[in-house]
Amino acid sequence: MGVKHNSPAAAQGGLDAQYRRLGALLIAPTILVFCAVIVYPLVSALYLSLFSIYTPTLKGKWVGLDNFTRMLGSDEFWGSLVNNLIWTAGTLTLQVIFGILLALMLNQNMAFRALARSLILFPYFVSTVVAVLVWRWLFNDLYGILNHMMLWAGLLDMPIDWLGSMPNAMISIIFVGAWKYFPFVVIVILARLQTIPEHLYEAAKIDGAGAFARFWDITLPQIREVLLVVILLRSIWDFKEFDLIYLLTGGGPITSTQTLPLMVYKEAFALNEMGGASALAVLMMVLMLFFMLMYLRQTRRGEAS
Repeated sequence: MGVKHNSPAAAQGGLDAQYRRLGALLIAPTILVFCAVIVYPLVSALYLSLFSIYTPTLKGKWVGLDNFTRMLGSDEFWGSLVNNLIWTAGTLTLQVIFGILLALMLNQNMAFRALARSLILFPYFVSTVVAVLVWRWLFNDLYGILNHMMLWAGLLDMPIDWLGSMPNAMISIIFVGAWKYFPFVVIVILARLQTIPEHLYEAAKIDGAGAFARFWDITLPQIREVLLVVILLRSIWDFKEFDLIYLLTGGGPITSTQTLPLMVYKEAFALNEMGGASALAVLMMVLMLFFMLMYLRQTRRGEAS
């Protein structure tokens, strides 16, 4: 009887099949977690948005697209969307401005630079609840230190209600949001600044370029791609911000600082309209998808270059 010999190609094919099975086995837990925390909630939201559902019992009736029609025809929805855009644009602008300025400062040779870099991260790492409690105390119109210092300096004749009247409430939450999240911009921009070749600045100095000219012609082009990614990421995160605004003003006065995430919470747990809340969440997802597509496009462009 002849002895069968496996060809090298067949042996390689069997080995490749084993590797494929092993790869599928290793990635299976990640796929399961992804489905549990992303796919299932997304499908559930889409499903619930087609029903009028009472939140405590999760029972209701089919209404089709009526929830979407009701939301899009609501003045409260459009007002919350405008508030959302004002909040996002305002806090993002301050984050970028102060983030770049502090990153430039921390990139210089200065005394206690390591300590300063550590302290600058404090707002980003402190708990949101703790930060809000401190800021609510600072903003208090009766015993807040902010009003006290401004009255002492003669800047005010009477205390200001920072969180209970407009436009003070919107300005206050924008300022606190910028303070809380600008360290992220500092971290990313500072990391990019440290990779810029020093000889570019030396050549510019020899040519007589001033500090502003060096920033405009060298620093800004070097950090442009990273800065765009930071802006897109922070736009996504700020647009869906809930806890900081809810804890500071609760969307008040009335609905003057109510954003879309707060409106989702209100629909689901104050009005017990889980279907309407799901429809609103789906509309938010569509809006955020635009930012996500811009982010993915920018990252692919960066990888290609």
